[in-house]
Amino acid sequence: MSSKVPNVVLNNGNKMPILGLGTWGSPPGEVAQAVKDAIDIGYRHIDGAHVYQNEHEVGEGVNAKIAEGAVKREDIFVTSKLWNTFHRPDLVRGACETTLKNLGLKYVDMYLIHWPMAYAEGESLFPSTPDGKTQYSDVDYVDTWKEMEKLVDAGLCKSIGLSNFNKKQIERVLAVARIQPATNQIECHPYLNQRKLMDFCKSKNIVITAYSPLGSPNRPWAKPGDPVLMDDPKIVAIAKKYNKTPAQILIRYQLRRGNIVIPKSVTKARIASNFDVFGFDLTDEDEKTIDSFDCNGRFVAIEHAKGVHPHYPFADEF
Repeated sequence: MSSKVPNVVLNNGNKMPILGLGTWGSPPGEVAQAVKDAIDIGYRHIDGAHVYQNEHEVGEGVNAKIAEGAVKREDIFVTSKLWNTFHRPDLVRGACETTLKNLGLKYVDMYLIHWPMAYAEGESLFPSTPDGKTQYSDVDYVDTWKEMEKLVDAGLCKSIGLSNFNKKQIERVLAVARIQPATNQIECHPYLNQRKLMDFCKSKNIVITAYSPLGSPNRPWAKPGDPVLMDDPKIVAIAKKYNKTPAQILIRYQLRRGNIVIPKSVTKARIASNFDVFGFDLTDEDEKTIDSFDCNGRFVAIEHAKGVHPHYPFADEF
């Protein structure tokens, strides 16, 4: 099946498919099949990260499709992310090499600093103090960035970028950058439309990758009574108008804004449905309506770091 996904041209000239498969929180044992299904359906962009602890499965899925001749390595865009415990400059390259080993690949297409906040270095992905609080490290992400650039020099990544960085933090990186960040991957959906951060990134030629575009319905910390974006009557009404699913409307909304979008699913029918978003468009009026749902409704807020970590990204307006 030929891939119909349009590409976004990044600030370094590389191309990134505008729609990808997210793998955060995908159940172990189901990721390799989801990746294979996605590639068969036409996806050419897979988003992963070390901390998801499923990169070996992502790699298994990608390599199976390469081995059977369905795709070539250069047809597939694979993203991974440097976890918070590996920000210290001497740990960056080893972390990337571990990811490549897990994926069974020689390079990743995009490597991101997953969060601006460094955690204490060591074996644990979520290090904690004796009283159960997250243990932080004082590494500054601008020093981490300089090591990220060396990964490009070494051919381990084609492009590098940021994730969950706010405007000031991006400006600090840009002030030292020899290689500009190509993307900032952020939570983005109608309850958190990120208009200001989007406009800022666009002005710096940094493309937005929207995660949790469907409102992160499977996030482990969801409480009963939390708003469910896909059940929002206003979204449901727009979906009815186009005879589409709420998920398709939410994905199309991001595409229309020029954002790369990475909905997550392991269900083949849903992976296919999430891909079926190129045959229709919303109107300016629809987009305005959807934009108006914004209520700074952040689902992935990392509350434990608020006011504690000096690089907590969500204290500023954007």
